[in-house]
Parts: sequence; structure tokens; C-alpha cells
Amino acid sequence: VEIPGGKTYDDIQGPAFIADLEQLTGRSLRVHFTQRGQFDARPVSLISLSAAAKLGEDLGMTIDKRRFRANFYVEWDNQDDPFFEQTLVGKTLKIGDKLELAIVERDPRCTMITLDPDTAEATPKMLRHLARNYDGNAGVFAAVLQRGPVYQGDPIVLK
Repeated sequence: VEIPGGKTYDDIQGPAFIADLEQLTGRSLRVHFTQRGQFDARPVSLISLSAAAKLGEDLGMTIDKRRFRANFYVEWDNQDDPFFEQTLVGKTLKIGDKLELAIVERDPRCTMITLDPDTAEATPKMLRHLARNYDGNAGVFAAVLQRGPVYQGDPIVLK
């Protein structure tokens, strides 16, 4: 495991890992293991860079796209709607030569987006703003209809 600042640990149950994380966060922590997965409910997530930029503009801050933990960060040609991907629910996208995705639902966001990916500092106002102004959604979830390789810059076509 690598923490912000670049220090790595081989044993996440070891006291050094916990002590350093506690110092970094200023909180008392413990490591919790579960047999249940703690991951998003859909296999593929997608968000536009314009959505992240709009949220940053609304909140008067720069928002790192990594907060959204997406599989795809997209720049749409249509710049009129910063949340354009949310209009695609029920539609199919082709990315590159082969990959086809069915956009199945909007992505209801959780507390994870409040955490800065470099410092782990929380910005709770982000989630409150999203809930009050955008029904708590940012980005979309998709299901893979046709597998295929994807490369940066590949075209995205609405089918």
C-alpha cells in the first residue's frame, strides 16, 4: 500500500501503517476487513470532465477528477450541458472500434467524492451541493455489451 507522500507498506495490519495514517489524518483509526466487497455496483463508470469542472465552479474550488473514481473521463463535443452523460441513460455508446456500453443509470454519489485523492482531506460541502442541486448524481454507470480495447482519444459514438 502506498499513502500520500509516497511511503509504502507491506503489512497494512502493522502498527507503523496505522500510526502513519493516524498522523496523516489526525484521527484514531483501525483497519477493518470484510468478506463483502466494497466497490461500486456497476462494472463501468463514466463522468465528463465538464461535470467535475462545473461542480468546482459552483463551489469555488478546483476539483480533481480522481475523486469520482471513474473508468472513463470524457470530454464531450457538446459543451452546452456539463452533465450531458446523464441524458444518455437507456442509450448505447461505442468507444473505439469494438467496446459497446449500455448506459444503465445515473451515478448516485457517496462520501468518497468529498475526499481529496492526494491528502484525504474531506470537503463535505461537495456532497451537500451535489444532493441539493443535482439530485446527488454525477456521472453514469454502464454495462458492457461488447468487450474491446480502448485507447486515449478513441471516438465515442452514440448508437
